This record gives sequence, structure tokens and C-alpha cells, in this order.
Amino acid sequence: MKTGIPVIITGSIMFVVGLVLFYSIELGQTDPVLRFFKNIGTFIGLSGMGVALAGILLYVTNKSKPEIKENYDF
Repeated sequence: MKTGIPVIITGSIMFVVGLVLFYSIELGQTDPVLRFFKNIGTFIGLSGMGVALAGILLYVTNKSKPEIKENYDF
């Protein structure tokens, strides 16, 4: 089974969740809980970018190679 596509989808979802957490909370919040969630959003977004990149690399490396047909008839 190809594992690249599910990993790309998971990384994309993580990235979007990180963006939502980061940008939904205003800059300069003094409430420690909101700052914590903003920091979690940063971590999840950056991790999602890495997971998506790993999925792309898995997809590219696991592509089936075409068979080489040697035909020497002229």
C-alpha cells in the first residue's frame, strides 16, 4: 500500500489546524492559556509542514519504475 498519500493528507491537516490555532488568537495576549494554545498552533503547523514533506518524499521514492524494454531489432 502506498503510504505517501495518507501522510501528505495528515501533514496538510496538521498544517491547517496549526494555522487556525495560530491566527485565531490575537497577538499580545496576556492570558497564559491563550498564549499556550498559540504556541501549540505554531508547533503543530511546523510539524505538519515536515510531515507533508516526508509524505511527498515517500510518494516520490515509492513510485513504480517503468520496465525497461530492450528491443535491439532494427
